Amino acid sequence: MKRELKKFESTMWLCIKLLLYILLMGTFMFIMSRENRALGVLSRTMGITFSTYCVVGLLFLNIYGRYDVGRRKSKPIIYSLSLAVLFTDVVTYIQLMIMNTITPSIYAFRLDSLGSLLLSFLVQVMIIIVFAYGGNGLFFTIHKPESCCIVTSSQESLDNIVRGILKYKKQYKIDYIMDYKDKNLFETVGKADTVFIHDVPLDVRSRIVRFCYKNKINIYFNPEIEDIVEMSAKYYLLDDVSVLNANVKAWTMEQRVMKKLLDMSLAIVLGILTSPIWIVSAIAIKAYDGGHIFFKQKRATLNGRVFEVYKFRTMKEHVENHSVTDDDDRITKPGKILRKIRMDELPQLINILKGDMSFVGPRPEMLENVRAYEDQLPEFRYRLRVKAGLTGYAQISGKYNTSPKDKLMMDMIYIEEFSILRDIQLIFQTAIVLLKSDSTEAFRTNETRKYIFKEAQETKTEEQ
Repeated sequence: MKRELKKFESTMWLCIKLLLYILLMGTFMFIMSRENRALGVLSRTMGITFSTYCVVGLLFLNIYGRYDVGRRKSKPIIYSLSLAVLFTDVVTYIQLMIMNTITPSIYAFRLDSLGSLLLSFLVQVMIIIVFAYGGNGLFFTIHKPESCCIVTSSQESLDNIVRGILKYKKQYKIDYIMDYKDKNLFETVGKADTVFIHDVPLDVRSRIVRFCYKNKINIYFNPEIEDIVEMSAKYYLLDDVSVLNANVKAWTMEQRVMKKLLDMSLAIVLGILTSPIWIVSAIAIKAYDGGHIFFKQKRATLNGRVFEVYKFRTMKEHVENHSVTDDDDRITKPGKILRKIRMDELPQLINILKGDMSFVGPRPEMLENVRAYEDQLPEFRYRLRVKAGLTGYAQISGKYNTSPKDKLMMDMIYIEEFSILRDIQLIFQTAIVLLKSDSTEAFRTNETRKYIFKEAQETKTEEQ
């Protein structure tokens, strides 16, 4: 049975995806048509609403992610599709209300059928949940976990990559762990379906990648600065000579002006919209212990310039200042809530208006952390080529305990692939952070090591 399914698997998943998207759109059209009869018959309103839903839906699917079962867990798929559907429903609903406004007057515009809009969204979320769990269940019924080989250089590097792999136990099974210096490296790599290469010298990594490509073995490897530069490079032909050109100069004046305008307008609008949260947070913090409402701390931004970042105070006053750990008793009760929903960051809108920060950019690190990270990883200072940001790749995809190198790679990707459209995309994706339960995961004080790195005695690597 599994063999027969695998023969037609790509067609099967295409049909399932189409069915899901049709059901999501059909749910909106059907429920809204109960109070908007023009949606139930062939009409201009139906045609424009259908077109709007398709175009806007594709836009938000590109922002939040598609129905990619087998690659992502069910909950992230549910969060992504639910947010995409929510924004698509709202935009299409507003367009429908405009279409229903017959009199050309702003006073004739009404937001009707809000109950139907809410019902539509709730039904769509239920459909998404069924398809997410059902799709992943079907995928892993067809596919057993891939046999994996980890090639790395130390126990610390092994712990880092294993922590990520173990969250996807249905996708990957760790069968082999190899020191990159082991003389039997390529013989062992050839036994695996997938190879994870982590913190390995570039020359050795290149040989492993070539070997895997030759033998059709899936490859994952952590990027280095050279890889980030190559990702943003463009292909050119000098006569008949192939070259890649990486433009690593500063952003253009047009880009800086557009980014500044986006920062200022969003900071003002978001500040007004979130004003009730500011008031409630200030009252809760003051009522709890009578201390200061805001917390100020020196951070680094563009070119290493030091500024004071503003946050809602989430810790007790006059305590030692260091990165948060599990069950940190310095955090107050209001602080736990603010950190959980990430609202402690809201006062950074003041920093954006002052010009210290941008809306999107690398996370502003504590000066102590910056110095410590740069001692271990001198390239960490590259992230200071742009202003620090309220949100960004590292803030959305990373956690408080994400390693400095991984933070650097995320920030470098953002810097090298910057565009205003990418900023807007990241701003929308920030909503996912509020739904992720592990986005505020703290630094762990103890971590069990189930997988042990055994350093090879041989220092010379030979391809088998």
